Amino acid sequence: MTREPAARFFAGLPFELVIGLRYIRAKRRNHFISFISLISMLGIALGVAALIIVLSVMNGFQSELRERILSVVSHVQITGLDGGMADWESVARQASSAPGVVASAPYVQEQGMLSSGASVRGTVIRGILPDSEDKVADFRPHMRRGQLESLVPGEFSIILGRELARALEVSVGDKITLIAPRGAVTPAGIMPRLKTFTVSGIFEAGMIEFDSGLALIRLEDAQKLYRLEDRVSGVRLKLDDLFNAPFVTRYLVNNLNSPAYISDWTRSHANFFHAVQIEKNMMLIILSLIVAVAAFNLVSTLVMAVTDKRPDIAILRTLGASSGSVMTIFIVQGALTGFIGLVLGILLGVSGALNIEAIVPVIERMLGVQLWSPEVYYISSLPSELQWRDVFIITCVSFALSLMATLYPSWSASRVNPAEALRYE
Repeated sequence: MTREPAARFFAGLPFELVIGLRYIRAKRRNHFISFISLISMLGIALGVAALIIVLSVMNGFQSELRERILSVVSHVQITGLDGGMADWESVARQASSAPGVVASAPYVQEQGMLSSGASVRGTVIRGILPDSEDKVADFRPHMRRGQLESLVPGEFSIILGRELARALEVSVGDKITLIAPRGAVTPAGIMPRLKTFTVSGIFEAGMIEFDSGLALIRLEDAQKLYRLEDRVSGVRLKLDDLFNAPFVTRYLVNNLNSPAYISDWTRSHANFFHAVQIEKNMMLIILSLIVAVAAFNLVSTLVMAVTDKRPDIAILRTLGASSGSVMTIFIVQGALTGFIGLVLGILLGVSGALNIEAIVPVIERMLGVQLWSPEVYYISSLPSELQWRDVFIITCVSFALSLMATLYPSWSASRVNPAEALRYE
């Protein structure tokens, strides 16, 4: 931009904004002020970038854990009130007609004990139909050995979680004994029912709750073992949008003809997801303090700038500038410094959040340490999910802090007495 077009451009702006912009670009007599201003700008940029990257990683963790939980737990679950559901086909048809429901599957869920040699473990036994279960859950990608199709009716096969199989010291092809608490009444008391099963598969969902406490068997085998006849425990549903689960639940409560208890994943794991959200909110508050410290460095920068510009302020006042105009000049100067740091931080943070999987290996090679172990976290890479809502909140909070930091120095500049400022000039 040449001098003449630049002059025409600035001619249409308020003089407070023009002077504030000139103070940003001008070379100061005191280079220390320029250095402090640069440090404040970089501090805001780093703080904003850290906020965006950390919250994106926490969003990635939240999504990853949600997917792992919902790979085993259904979006919506309909359970019989008396512990069993005889008309489950009718319930499944009604539920499948609800808005947003894409699949349904019956299931039997009971408690049991698995025994192998001297090892005994309590577990949740889930009876499934492999073809139907594959539509409402994502067990197949988590199968480490064997397949869901190995659960054939009458063969009494069982699929175990990895940690459960390790605790029982069994592998595919081994025999284990399932002890069902619902037993036969004899003169000697209630005798539990025992049945030998063959391990036909091992899955690893990446959640210790399921890997160490869930076993899958065929639905018909579960009905025989627990004497349910044709009844099941309930029906599991999959939705096209998992976040619509509460709305679908309310719809089913109002429209389902059969008496049943209906819950969704937001209720069954509410405490877990609330804890993750609280942790995310606390990280937002804690990391915002970094931005606050950097923003309030602007206070010292502007205080020194006001001291450096006292003669200029006095001249402006003698030329007719009001106290409010002087205050506006230094607010513009401080706000622009914060804005430049904010823009740099957003660019750095968004770039880092979108490329975190490529950045972490580079840092590991530079430091010679492993920051992320897939064997420990069961996740092959550091997850990251950038949410523009978070970026918007961070932007608003950071800019508000920058503006707040300019208020006192700007007010101090507006209180400069022209006679006092020019006495020794």
